[in-house]
Amino acid sequence: MKLTVRIQLSVMMFLMFFTWGSWYGQMGKYMFTTLNANGDQIGNAYATFSIASIIAPFFIGMIADRYFSAQKVMGVLNLLGAAILYFLIQNQSADNFFWYILAYTLTFAPNLALSSSIAMNQMKDPGKEFPVIRVLGTIAWIVVTNIIGFYEVGDKVMIFQIAMFTSLAWAIFAFTLPKTPPKATGNATIGQILGTDAFVLFKDRSFLIFFISSVLVCIPLAFYYAHGNLSLTESNMTNVENKMSLGQVSEVGFMLLIPFALQKFGIKKMLIVGLIAWITRFVCFGYGDGISSEWVLYIAILLHGVCYDFFFVTGQIYTDNKSGEKIKNSAQGLITFATYGVGMGIGSFLSGKVLTKYTTVVDGVTKHDWSGVWMVPAYIAGGVLILFILFFKDNTRNSAK
Repeated sequence: MKLTVRIQLSVMMFLMFFTWGSWYGQMGKYMFTTLNANGDQIGNAYATFSIASIIAPFFIGMIADRYFSAQKVMGVLNLLGAAILYFLIQNQSADNFFWYILAYTLTFAPNLALSSSIAMNQMKDPGKEFPVIRVLGTIAWIVVTNIIGFYEVGDKVMIFQIAMFTSLAWAIFAFTLPKTPPKATGNATIGQILGTDAFVLFKDRSFLIFFISSVLVCIPLAFYYAHGNLSLTESNMTNVENKMSLGQVSEVGFMLLIPFALQKFGIKKMLIVGLIAWITRFVCFGYGDGISSEWVLYIAILLHGVCYDFFFVTGQIYTDNKSGEKIKNSAQGLITFATYGVGMGIGSFLSGKVLTKYTTVVDGVTKHDWSGVWMVPAYIAGGVLILFILFFKDNTRNSAK
């Protein structure tokens, strides 16, 4: 890969995750503090990302596969996203916020599949080359969350103002990315319009098992994104955004280990390690305290690297290896559908219900039982771990190298 192309792809990842990181982890605290939202409203707001991940990637993936270059689709989407954020910033209602964030996530979610497709189309060996490019996204998340933490605006509307301006910059830059023209030919069928041409991958039994596992694992993940920041804040931890960025620091290290880990251990062992890490961090979130046992919360934060990288980034590489040239975009949309769509959608709705269940109001003061909240995703991850160990056969290892 040419150095100029490598730089372009790295900047693309940086801008995408800078935009995403500016608001995603902080949105729950912003809604609770500024919009006076309850648990259900926060859960529903996070579920919009999942709704968008179900609807948008297949449709956009089909367009990028058949009619327009992927980088142009990315540019247009982010122009629309910036415009929607402008109106979201003016909103003061927790109920109306749902519709604004839904509209915005419909423009943002397809970029997860498009960015992977644009990058991997320039690579000869995605298993070795992609993690080095993708790591710039993690660095961007670290940078933006530390900026937000330093200025203490995690519960302010500024998180969306930052996203609006970076969306504009990202949109303009997207049109300069390497050309990724559509590869599929012929008239589009109804199945292709719906993105079901990528469903051919389900004929591979191991991919189907991987897909189902992706859905289940992401239910607990949604709890972390929706409630992690608020939980740490109420656990008396200070400078929460800055300290949470240590999770992305660990993510950088584990991401660079992916090529070695894939070759050495294979998909099954990597996912098992990731699941054990998820269980451990949820227990730490539930029982750590920012005053008497802050080190327990640090363990929970630092486990983010192995939790995220050993599942999501590995899954993108694995999916690219399993898909043919004509459905690469739709295949990336398929894994986005499983993770950020179905799995996190269920998890987001459930996390809102669980938070409401463990919320009490005493003398006008709202309190949350975080031990009760975090044990729910811990039990779910434990169940997935048992099922995965018992029923998944690692016959995909050669494909995942």
